[in-house]
Amino acid sequence: MATIIDISHHQAPSAINYDKLAKQVDLVIIRTQYGSNLIDRHYKTHHREFQKRGVPTAAYAWLRGVSVNDMEKEATDFYNRTKEFNPCFWFLDVEEKSMSDMRKGTSAFLKKLRALGAKRVGIYVGHHLYKSFNLNLAEADAVWIPRYGAKPSYPCDLHQYTDCGKLDGYSGHLDINRLTGSKPLSYFIGGMATAPPAANQKPAAKPASKPAANTGGTYTVKAGDTLSGIAARYKTTVAELARINGIKNPNLIRVGQKIKLSGSAPAKAPTTKAVYHTVKHGDTVSGLAVKYGSTQAQIKAWNNIKDINKIYVGQKLRVK
Repeated sequence: MATIIDISHHQAPSAINYDKLAKQVDLVIIRTQYGSNLIDRHYKTHHREFQKRGVPTAAYAWLRGVSVNDMEKEATDFYNRTKEFNPCFWFLDVEEKSMSDMRKGTSAFLKKLRALGAKRVGIYVGHHLYKSFNLNLAEADAVWIPRYGAKPSYPCDLHQYTDCGKLDGYSGHLDINRLTGSKPLSYFIGGMATAPPAANQKPAAKPASKPAANTGGTYTVKAGDTLSGIAARYKTTVAELARINGIKNPNLIRVGQKIKLSGSAPAKAPTTKAVYHTVKHGDTVSGLAVKYGSTQAQIKAWNNIKDINKIYVGQKLRVK
């Protein structure tokens, strides 16, 4: 199961062992600002420290605009303050009724953020405010809801299930989140190699039934690849691949790109023997697909699952 945390300047860098904490998490969502006037004191440090250890980072901003124009100004500040880190996702934190029509204000913020260049934008909305704010969540690429001690009553992609979490590398409390919808971790961390190859590059080869030999200790990126997936396949780490390839942002790789593997041998050809997993609390089909290198569609078909959002603790599923 993916471990996702969100942090702000309340988690001071001086209190974090980034080497240890980075090994515990799959994605970190970092606050940039609380309205336009309060800039998070440590957001730049958090982005830099996690990214250089190969952990993808997203960004969030608490909305406090009092008018449509004010919301657009906040969105502009959020984008300009954060764009240098190229976050894999941008989140609007909607927890305060700062204007009479929060639906209208949130929509204005989101649209302005997209117009400025943000590719994937999500909305975090307080569980107790979900109905009264009546936000246009269809505009968002993901919905994130906090509710402690119980599952959200409303559909969402991310569930912030505790604000008292504990992980190695930080002695204080952490907000910890889990995937709850059909979107896999790869949807949030980006790095999906979907762009066409540059004009001076040859198109990537079609996937073979076995892993490519990649002679010379290199791997050619194909559509759908992520750096984390390549690292897992060749028994290395994202940080190592980023270091030896001079990759500044592990979330950005492109089709046709040659990735040095530092002499690592390719994984063995997949076996035809089925692999099974006994469902534990917190497991999702999307999370199992990422963990075992399969797809949600395959798991659904192998196990004759009618609704992939409904699996049960103790259920034995074929996952590969």
